[in-house]
Amino acid sequence: MTERHEHILNKISKKGKLNIDDLAAEMKVSGVTIRKDLKMLEEKNLLFRTKGGASLNNPYAGDKPINEKEFINIDEKKKIAKAALPLIKNADSIMIGSGTTAFSLAAALHPQHKLTVITPALKVGLELSNRNNVEVLQLGGVIRPNSSSVAGGYAFQVLEDISCEILFLGIDGIDLDHGATISNLAEATLNRKMIDTAQTLVLLADSSKFNRRGVAKICTIEQVSYIVTDDKIPAHLVNQFEDKGIKMIIS
Repeated sequence: MTERHEHILNKISKKGKLNIDDLAAEMKVSGVTIRKDLKMLEEKNLLFRTKGGASLNNPYAGDKPINEKEFINIDEKKKIAKAALPLIKNADSIMIGSGTTAFSLAAALHPQHKLTVITPALKVGLELSNRNNVEVLQLGGVIRPNSSSVAGGYAFQVLEDISCEILFLGIDGIDLDHGATISNLAEATLNRKMIDTAQTLVLLADSSKFNRRGVAKICTIEQVSYIVTDDKIPAHLVNQFEDKGIKMIIS
């Protein structure tokens, strides 16, 4: 391993993410040379190459079953849900997407006023079906076993005829350049329609989701109003997203 490789590893261990052009300028070598360095270091499982750079964490999220996801970062998800609740305030209608962080919000939701909750997620609908002051509008369609959520045209038809104030979405990855992503194409299509239906978009994302990408993009950074995350997120990432006009809520 060369001194240049050691420098790259030392720098990525501190920053978590590197840019090829910045490294090339700093070390006075070509971008081609840096790409070769990153390829070799990735082959040794020391980093992950990304578009235009490298990351210390795997930037690509997989589509894990919901019964596996529910045991990951449990405490963080509960804190995120609690921190998101004040955003509802006096809203008449909200949408809650699929996923374990979104379900944590449903579990914590006990409104003091009448509230309509629209959801494609069976677990969310069942959780709220007998909750005081909550009326559930369950979107229909084919159920995906991995997420216990619906996808497809039937849900689209309902969304054509309604609007809601706030959409709370769980995601698999969020990146400043690429936006928010999930790991299933069918659900991504429905999520994009839900985003179009809502006035305000709130992303629920624990700190492990940052600088990661799922296979399917659901929105750009500019479409996001709030991100609710946990206190493990690095301060420089909070600043970067706030610079884009997003209100960051740290649980």
